[in-house]
Amino acid sequence: MTQQLGAMQDWKLRVTHLIDHAAREHGDREIVSRWADGSETRTNWAGIRHDALRMTQALRRLGIQPGDRIATLAMNHSRHLVTWYGAVGAGGILHTINPRLFDDQLDYIVNHAEDRVMLFDKIWAPIVERMKPRWPTVEHYICFDNSEPALHFEEWLSPEDGHTEWSDGDERDACMLCYTSGTTGNPKGVIYEHRSTMLHALSAISPPVFGMDCRSVMLPIVPMFHAASWGLPWAGAAAGAKFVYSAVNDGAVLCDLIEREKVTCSAGVPTVWLALFQHIDANGGKLPASLETVVCGGSAMPRTMIERLMRQGVRVAHAWGMTETSPIGTTGAETWNWDELTFEEKVTIKSMQGRPPFGVEIRCVDLDDPTKVLPRDGVTAGALQVRGPWVVKRYFKAEDDAVTAGQWFDTGDVGLIYPDGTLHLTDRTKDVIKSGGEWISSVALENAAIGHPAVSEAAAIGVFHPKWDERPLLVVVKKPGADVSGDDLREFLLGHVAKWWVPDAVVFVDQIPHTGTGKISKKDLREQFSSYAWDAGG
Repeated sequence: MTQQLGAMQDWKLRVTHLIDHAAREHGDREIVSRWADGSETRTNWAGIRHDALRMTQALRRLGIQPGDRIATLAMNHSRHLVTWYGAVGAGGILHTINPRLFDDQLDYIVNHAEDRVMLFDKIWAPIVERMKPRWPTVEHYICFDNSEPALHFEEWLSPEDGHTEWSDGDERDACMLCYTSGTTGNPKGVIYEHRSTMLHALSAISPPVFGMDCRSVMLPIVPMFHAASWGLPWAGAAAGAKFVYSAVNDGAVLCDLIEREKVTCSAGVPTVWLALFQHIDANGGKLPASLETVVCGGSAMPRTMIERLMRQGVRVAHAWGMTETSPIGTTGAETWNWDELTFEEKVTIKSMQGRPPFGVEIRCVDLDDPTKVLPRDGVTAGALQVRGPWVVKRYFKAEDDAVTAGQWFDTGDVGLIYPDGTLHLTDRTKDVIKSGGEWISSVALENAAIGHPAVSEAAAIGVFHPKWDERPLLVVVKKPGADVSGDDLREFLLGHVAKWWVPDAVVFVDQIPHTGTGKISKKDLREQFSSYAWDAGG
């Protein structure tokens, strides 16, 4: 019999430990909320925990049982943050919903999730009223910031005193549910476990990712309904950081908050930073000096934007991930030889998607033979796969696993990996164009086209061709008042991509279709141009 020489305490990795830690060790660290009507409220981590305990009590009075789904339809503010911990504290599963989805998607995901409670902002009350007849499982509606047309959040909590305990359970219990955007077919639900979420939070506060600690002042521009808000509500509690929330992402509002609250780090999509810079330039101002770190995801940040931020001393990091990866997969951390690089070399590295933190593994496989693992040579592009303790294994209510042999998840992205592990995404597997047996990156074509001064938006799709199997078709929205022809654009592209990549035709449209999450809908474009005749373009 083997002698046991030592052992560690059995401490379950449940996310309620995060808010307990934040309230105990950083209880007076502020949580600031700037609401849609311009008003502001202030609380702290101790207040968030107290209200979350009260919400746990209120949910139990409604008869909520462990495993029940509690939905939110809300923007970024402290009451929404309370819900993240209050729902889970009652043993429930938090289900954040994107209010920008189409009605059919909202119908599907609420009924598929079988949500029992819906908490929402009054700005989304029209959606709630419109969808109520289509959400038969929802028994209770609670409004965060208004008493009509539902019970007010504060009124709902008012009878509770917070003297209760969090629900107990296993660390592999579900704590959160997020749905994919559903660009092909119905959205898919991804269940996050307590354990996976805790591990993700600990990784997120590390220097290569968000690098947060109790000195940090984080402005999360990424919505709390989008891919678990990149895990920030969990990670921020672990770090004890100050949060500054805004329910609107107006450039003037954000610039004012960064200045007044001395924000040190922020996370959001590139369009928000473009709006902020437009405000600064229009008013002769400058980026607030307190800002030290900007993490950008959702889509690639333009090189000029990266250069501008870096020249002002801001650390920039691209982040890549997806709902299925909780969502952090890679971030643009500095390389070991960073101090030896030129400014242009640093910008080039920051223009890519970065490297995986501990806990995530990535690889690329051949697009035609997925059993063939490709070299990390910075040249050979293939289908990106990922695995790790916070990567999906099986979609919610699905019978089959979502992973390949060896637990590798197919991300649907196309990219290449450099010898140092840096990831560079080039396309989506369903959007990459195969012409004459060779692959063409639709993203590279689009990025090149956007570089033309007359182009407002561009999308490249593969269209059937009798000789080449597929050829790229470029769909373009011109800038107001701009004058450019298809021949002009093809000539322009010759200086930016391989000659055989240049689209045989350019089609100008008034608008390009988008999904409910704001991404270009290649699916709709392919349907729109499925019968395209090549001699019609130009």
